[in-house]
Amino acid sequence: MASSQLYNSLLSSSLLMKSHSTSAVHHHIPKLVIKCNATPSTVNTISPPPSTTKFSAKYVPFNSISTNTPTTEFYSLNEIVYRSHAGGLLDIQHDMEALKQLDGEYWKTLFDSRIGTTKWPYGSGVWSKKEWVLPEIDNDDIVSAFEGNSNLFWAERFGKKFLQMNDLWVKHCGISHTGSFKDLGMTVLVSQVNRLRKMNVPLVGVGCASTGDTSAALSAYCAAANIPSIVFLPANKISMAQLVQPIANGAFVLSIDTDFDGCMKLIREVTAELPIYLANSLNSLRLEGQKTAAIEILQQFDWKVPDWVIVPGGNLGNIYAFYKGFRMCQELALVDRIPRLVCAQAANANPLYLYYKSGWKEFTPLKASTTFASAIQIGDPVSIDRAVYALKNSNGIVGEATEEELMDAMALADSTGMFICPHTGVALTALIKLRNSGIIGPTDKTVVVSTAHGLKFTQSKIDYHSREIKDITCKYANPPVQVKAEFGSVMDVLKKYLSNTRLH
Repeated sequence: MASSQLYNSLLSSSLLMKSHSTSAVHHHIPKLVIKCNATPSTVNTISPPPSTTKFSAKYVPFNSISTNTPTTEFYSLNEIVYRSHAGGLLDIQHDMEALKQLDGEYWKTLFDSRIGTTKWPYGSGVWSKKEWVLPEIDNDDIVSAFEGNSNLFWAERFGKKFLQMNDLWVKHCGISHTGSFKDLGMTVLVSQVNRLRKMNVPLVGVGCASTGDTSAALSAYCAAANIPSIVFLPANKISMAQLVQPIANGAFVLSIDTDFDGCMKLIREVTAELPIYLANSLNSLRLEGQKTAAIEILQQFDWKVPDWVIVPGGNLGNIYAFYKGFRMCQELALVDRIPRLVCAQAANANPLYLYYKSGWKEFTPLKASTTFASAIQIGDPVSIDRAVYALKNSNGIVGEATEEELMDAMALADSTGMFICPHTGVALTALIKLRNSGIIGPTDKTVVVSTAHGLKFTQSKIDYHSREIKDITCKYANPPVQVKAEFGSVMDVLKKYLSNTRLH
């Protein structure tokens, strides 16, 4: 079938489906209290922003922001556009003058007053900051699953035992609806698609290339809004736990014999020809949701700024999103500084690290090798320019982790009560190296961002603790002990174990 015929066929399907695609997902949700290191204080009752204050946002070329150059090129968020006229990235620019009409203390109190409430949609960690995300969307168009509000975990034992640190925190962004931080961005993107379809924009569905978590988030939010989702996955390169999520949520899944970069190339070509909305982080809508994790960290520290925030990096949108969230809080006077950012990459997929080590002389994409941190197995990241801008403007650092280092770090973290993903192992490796070199001090308040739930990567943990990973020692493996079903045999192994164990 010719592409024009296929387009018309899909468009006809879109019109048939449209009457079923306009319901927002409203739920009464249980109250959730964000955990923090300070005693919760009573949140003052505060009125919403006055109706006379109009907030707005638009797409502008990212280059105009990174170079601080005025531009006459901009687009409405209701337009379907992913690149500037020159082919560069776009960014969402808010009307900062309108936001500044309300002072920093107002915004802090407003955001704090919405945490975990059941008033739609403000109980969401993302939509509690609606005025800073999608200010013009109608609440009825929002598709939300109460994402965000994730635990900021005091990694006391890990920090004290392995790093001599007392102020180490892990932001568990994987404790979310689909088990990854991707929910934060996808609620924004799918909500905007929901709005566009109500406006009769001819979109038949939403598509993405994915290494796992993006497809899970996309399929879940699209299913909630009755919007078709199309997923391009690299064959045999993601965990079964990740693969089953889009399948279970009813996505149309294509398993393609290539890597993520190949899938990304194909989805961009397809969305240029068909009325399918692109959901990858090339789309700057995603970053508006992801930046709220940075704001949430500040909330959880009672608006005190940490010294360091360490983020795993693959396609590199997330490191910029964190920078953007912190920077907005500084610009709008909620805080007076931003933390230093660290982007951590797997050594098998480390184009940003190599660029950083060269002194930012020349970026060279590469063919990523297989890594246990499969979600960041990306050799030609879309958001490279965004990441470099974020790192340069936060006095940032780029670190890397070998396969053995990231798996050992994951095992050490798990041994202290966490259950993290390999990508968090990459970030923890970067922390360990920076701490050992003295760059991060023993009293520095440091946050490691955990991007996905460890339950998605159980096979890698099984292989590690079974010592079945080639070329890796697995020195912290903890395999089960085989023992006969006899009292004497059980007592023998228990006595041997207890004689070598100091109880604390």
